[in-house]
Amino acid sequence: MAIEAESLPLPTEPRIFTVANQKGGVGKTTTTVNLAAALARSGARVLVIDLDPQGNASTALGVEHRSDTVSVYDVIINDEPMSQVIQKSPEFDTLFCVPATIHLAGAEIELVSLVAREQRLRSALDAFLGQSDDDFHYVFIDCPPSLGLLTINAFVAAREVLIPIQCEYYALEGLSQLLNNIKLIERHLNPRLSVSTILLTMYDSRTNLANQVADDVRQHFPQEVLKTLIPRSVRISEAPSYGQTVISYDPTSPGSLSYLEAASEIAHRGAPA
Repeated sequence: MAIEAESLPLPTEPRIFTVANQKGGVGKTTTTVNLAAALARSGARVLVIDLDPQGNASTALGVEHRSDTVSVYDVIINDEPMSQVIQKSPEFDTLFCVPATIHLAGAEIELVSLVAREQRLRSALDAFLGQSDDDFHYVFIDCPPSLGLLTINAFVAAREVLIPIQCEYYALEGLSQLLNNIKLIERHLNPRLSVSTILLTMYDSRTNLANQVADDVRQHFPQEVLKTLIPRSVRISEAPSYGQTVISYDPTSPGSLSYLEAASEIAHRGAPA
């Protein structure tokens, strides 16, 4: 397959994405880890920051995240340097993860009283990228589904927002609220933030509804929506239970190939000007 062998253009400076949708169950973590793995497989150095207390991205990337693991919680709350927390994923040599542990569940409350509470992830990430011996090409931040201080930290640290939207009923529900929140953050906390990418997930070509939703989203966001659709797939769902992404779990499956295609589109599009 041509897409499997493709080597992609690398950005000249790190592209930092927050993967966000306040609606749960839209394939946010799945999209984060599979795009990260697809880009790493093509030769990019990729960092995934797991900001969800459930730690599902850490699980899928096969990295340690027991409760005593030094994690993103220590970075945000205790000023631990990110370089002390980062782990290499066993999937690819150029794929890394800052894991989440259950301690992150209490971080929302602890952040309230901290100085520059919205900027803590950005400061840590900027310091890490500035001091790292190797250039990172992509950073993906996986958010919890709620809009609390953790998600705000993710938006402040990022330059681009990637929104996965599932091709099902009520897909656009809550989206206008999310876009309003992003605008507020752009206005008050991070003028460099923009919604650059929308990815349609859980697509089932046999249903009229899926096609209708895809058409609706494309009409609303003609510039942002990727051409690639991510299909509903048992293989994509199975992979995390083996501590893997679908990219390495079943490299030739339709799910894996569609994430490789989406990664290729993101790489070729480049960062918004």
